Amino acid sequence: MRRIEIVAFENAQLLDITGPLQVFTSANEAALAAGQPRPYEAIAVATSGQTGTTSGLTLATALLPHDDEPIDTLIVAGGIGVNKACEDAALVDWIRRRSARARRTASVCSGAFLLAQAGLLEGRRAVTHWHRCNEFSKRFPDVQLEPDPIFVQDGNIWTSAGVTAGIDLALALVEADLGRKLALTVARELVVFLKRPGGQAQFSTMLALQESGDRFDGLHGWILDNLRGDLSLPALAEQANMSARSFSRHYRQATGRTPARVIEDIRVEAVRRLLEQGFSIRQARIRSGFGSDETMRRSFLKTFGTTPQAFRDHFG
Repeated sequence: MRRIEIVAFENAQLLDITGPLQVFTSANEAALAAGQPRPYEAIAVATSGQTGTTSGLTLATALLPHDDEPIDTLIVAGGIGVNKACEDAALVDWIRRRSARARRTASVCSGAFLLAQAGLLEGRRAVTHWHRCNEFSKRFPDVQLEPDPIFVQDGNIWTSAGVTAGIDLALALVEADLGRKLALTVARELVVFLKRPGGQAQFSTMLALQESGDRFDGLHGWILDNLRGDLSLPALAEQANMSARSFSRHYRQATGRTPARVIEDIRVEAVRRLLEQGFSIRQARIRSGFGSDETMRRSFLKTFGTTPQAFRDHFG
């Protein structure tokens, strides 16, 4: 049985702990239903037997195990208490020693700060919650931080993005251990809409555009409804009631991107969504407004790190 320890601390994010715990519990149930032994023993551990979370709930946590106790996977939660936890030299040292004994180590959300504080991410690729990327990069410049992915694996170290991405990470660990079929069974049991790939962005293009203000919200809604139509710069400027030159300048100031780049990103996300829903590659291309299969393939590969065909085979 694989022992999994999820490290909590005062003011940790509750779902960073309970999300992965439930995935491993559901994996045990799925294995038993298939006539197989329980694959996991998953527990929450902390420096105290009672650990408060940001949700107001206090968890009963096991005390940090001794170094010589067996372990398979170490997972460190995140939350607003992570900065104070990073100042706990004894906890950081324990994480460093425990990770050395574990087969693999992972973090959820801002738990990456604790892994970095323990020196476990130096020179490695990693991800954390998008909102804390700038802070992370300043504190740990030797870590190759990637702001977009849901989760990242670099050797035996796994890091994941914000909150619910911990569920994606745990499902990926289950798939690595027990195979895709059982991982999908767990995803269905948890009513997770899709077992998302690690390369998928933390948040959608439309959500990112909303972060830049509401000046062009109406235009973005119109683009979504007209992906197969004329989305040239003059057409967009006309829709925004501006000259092409003025529109191009103001749009880049508002969003930080060119209209062409935004349209490409929106179309790629439309392709992903259509492939998840079972549409063929040709249908997805036509509905999303890409002019050719090759153009779509290049854009999709650039965004998700895989081809539309491979994505559809794996996640469709």
